[in-house]
Amino acid sequence: MTKRKILIIAGAVIIVAVVAGLVIPKISGWNKDEIVAVVPPTVTIGKPEVRNIELTSELMGTIEPDSIVYVKPLGSGEVIGIQAKTGDVVTAGQLLCEVDTKQLESSRITMETTKIGYEDAKKNLDRYSVLYAAGDVAEADYQSLQDKVKTGKLQYENAQIAYNNQMESSKITAPISGRVESFQLSLHDMISPQSTVCVISGEGGKAVTFYVTERVMNGLNLGERIRIEKNGSDIEGTITEKSTMIEKESGLFKMKASIPEGSNLATGTSVKLNVVSQKAENVLTVPVDCVYYEGGIPYIYSYKDGTVHENAVTVGLSDEAYCEVKEGIVADDEIVTTWSSELYDGSKVNVSNKATEDSAKETTEETTEETSEPAQ
Repeated sequence: MTKRKILIIAGAVIIVAVVAGLVIPKISGWNKDEIVAVVPPTVTIGKPEVRNIELTSELMGTIEPDSIVYVKPLGSGEVIGIQAKTGDVVTAGQLLCEVDTKQLESSRITMETTKIGYEDAKKNLDRYSVLYAAGDVAEADYQSLQDKVKTGKLQYENAQIAYNNQMESSKITAPISGRVESFQLSLHDMISPQSTVCVISGEGGKAVTFYVTERVMNGLNLGERIRIEKNGSDIEGTITEKSTMIEKESGLFKMKASIPEGSNLATGTSVKLNVVSQKAENVLTVPVDCVYYEGGIPYIYSYKDGTVHENAVTVGLSDEAYCEVKEGIVADDEIVTTWSSELYDGSKVNVSNKATEDSAKETTEETTEETSEPAQ
C-alpha cells in the first residue's frame, strides 16, 4: 500500500471519529447542558383529629297545634243541643253538645229493674239466714239463695255501666282545654261513633309535622332538636313523634316536633326546617382533600422520614370539610394534608414548616431582646 493511500485512510478514520463524537450524544439524547436536578414536591403534614360529623337536610313542614283532639261520640243518635261553636275557647269537661241516643231511657229502666231484683234477693236471703242458723233450711236451698244474690248484684252492676255509658254518649264534653278549631254540627243532625263532632287544639305551643325518607328517618331520634325557619327567624323544636310505617299517600315516614316558642306561628302554614339526617360522633377524621381515589378505592398518603407511603383506607361519613376514616390510619400517623399530582408511593417530599420557622424566629428574637445589654 502506498504512503498516499495510508494517509487518506487515516484521515477518513479521524473524520468518522469526529462525526461519531458529535452524532452519538445527539442520538442517545444526552446533553450536558440539559441536566437539571429534580426537586421533591413540598407538602404540609398533619395528624388525624377526632371530631363529630353531621349532615343536615332541608325539609318542609306544616304548623299545627302541639296537642290536637278529634272529638267523636260514643254512640249514635240525634243532636238535640249545641253549646259550642268554631273559635270558642273551652275547658276540659265543658259540655259541647247533647245527643238523644234513644236508648238512655231504656237503660235507665233496665238499671232500676235489676236493682229491685237484687234488693229483693238480699232481703230474702236475710230472712232465711235465721232459719238456716236454726237448722230449718236445707244447705242446698240456702246456697241457692246466696247464688241469686250474687247474680242479682252482677246484673245490677252491668245495668249501671250500660246506663252510665248512655249518659256519657248523650252529653259530649271537651276532653282537653283549648280552642275549637272546627265545629260543623247542626241541630237534629244524626251522628255515630264514626262522626267527628269537633276538633280542639290544646293550649300552649305549636308543633310541626313533616315527612322524611327512610334514610333520614333512621338518623332521627325522639328528643332531638331541629331548627325551624319562618320569616327570617329561627325557632327550635324537639322531635316528639316518629312513625316507622310508610304513609301510603306520600311513600314517606311521618314525623312531628313540638315548638314551645311557636305560639305566633299560624296553624296550617308551611315552614322550612333543618334536621340532622346523619351523624358520626367522636370519630377519626381527615380533611377531605387528603383522600385520593384510584379505581373507586380511597387511600391516604402518610409521611415518615422524608418519604410518603400510600395507605388504603375505609371511609365513612363526610361533610364539606372532613371525612371519617374507619380503617387504614391511626391517630398518631402523620399524613399529607395538601394535594399534589407529583405524589406516589415511596416518593420523597419536602415538608413546608413555615409556621414552625416563624415561631422559632419569634422565640429567638424575644430571647435576644431579653438577654442583650443596653448600649452604653
